[in-house]
Amino acid sequence: MTAHQTLLDIQNLSREFRIGNFLTGRKMLALDDVSLHIGQAPTILSVVGESGCGKTTLAKIVLRLLKPTRGRVMLEGQDSFSGIRGQEFMHRVQPIFQNPFEAFSSRRAVEKYLIDTAMAYGGARHKKQAVEAADKALRSVGLNYDSVCGKYMTQFSGGELQRVSIARALITSPRLIVADEPVAMIDASMKMNIVNLFKSIRDTYGISFIYITHDLSTAYYVSNTIATLYRGSLIEYGPSMEIMERPAHPYTELLMNSVPHVGEKWKKNVRMSEAETREFSLDHCKFAARCNYATDICRQTRPPNVRLSATRSVLCYHPLVAPEE
Repeated sequence: MTAHQTLLDIQNLSREFRIGNFLTGRKMLALDDVSLHIGQAPTILSVVGESGCGKTTLAKIVLRLLKPTRGRVMLEGQDSFSGIRGQEFMHRVQPIFQNPFEAFSSRRAVEKYLIDTAMAYGGARHKKQAVEAADKALRSVGLNYDSVCGKYMTQFSGGELQRVSIARALITSPRLIVADEPVAMIDASMKMNIVNLFKSIRDTYGISFIYITHDLSTAYYVSNTIATLYRGSLIEYGPSMEIMERPAHPYTELLMNSVPHVGEKWKKNVRMSEAETREFSLDHCKFAARCNYATDICRQTRPPNVRLSATRSVLCYHPLVAPEE
C-alpha cells in the first residue's frame, strides 16, 4: 500500500531509552522495528499488550510528543515530524489521554479549554463561533455547552469529563484520534459507553482511532484491526475478528485466554520473567522464554515476519495459523 493511500503509515519505527546514567546505564529498546498503517477508510486500530510493551511510546511518537530513534511516521504521505507544521498537525491529529482529570486544571472552567481549541485549531474566528463549535462537539458526546459552562473539572464524574475530552478532540474535525488508555480511570459501568462512543464517532464523522488499551475485551469489541505488541515488537497484526477467533502467535493466544468477558480488565499487570529481563535487545525470539511452542531456532535467531494473508501477519517461527495459499 503506497503512502497516498494511507492516513497513517508507520515505517520501521524504533525508539531507544537509556536506563541509568550516561556512563554506566544501558539502552532499552522500547519499540523495535514496528511497521503498521491505517488506510483512508475510517477505522479503529487497537494496540494491545502488557505493561512495558511499548504501547504508550508508540502513541507519543504518533502524537509527536517523542521523536523516534529510527523509522518514519507518515501522515497522508507527509513526514509527520518534518513535513507538517504544528498547527496543521493539531488540526488533523488529536489526543485523548488516560486520566481526564490531568487534562484540565481545577482553577479553570472546562469550557475555556474548548473555546481555546476552537480558536487555535478549529478555525473559529471569534468567541461566538468557538462556542458554537464547542456546543456541536459536546452534543456529539451527549452533552451541550450550557451543561458544562462555568463548571470545573471537580464538578464532573470521570466518565463525564472523559466525554468532554472527546468533545475537545472533535472540535478540530481531526482525521485521527489517538486514545491512550481512555477507559482505564473510568468506572466499569461507563467503559462501554465510551468505547461505543468511539464507534459512533468513527461511523458518523469518518474519524479513525488508535485505541491503546490494557482492556482486551473492549479492544476486540470496538476495533477493526488489532496490533499486538510484545517487548517493543509488533508480533501480530490483522483484522480483530480473525485474531480473536484464531490467534496466530502464542503470546496472542495467551492474551486471549486471559479475557473472561467484555469490560473486565486484567486483575494485575503481567511481569516479565527473570530470563526475559536479562537482555533488552535480543537477537532471537523475545517470547521464547515463556512459549510452549519454542524450539532451538526460536532461541537462536530473530523470527521472520510471516504474511498469513493480505491483511494479516505474525512474527513467529511456529504460527498457530497457516498462511493462505
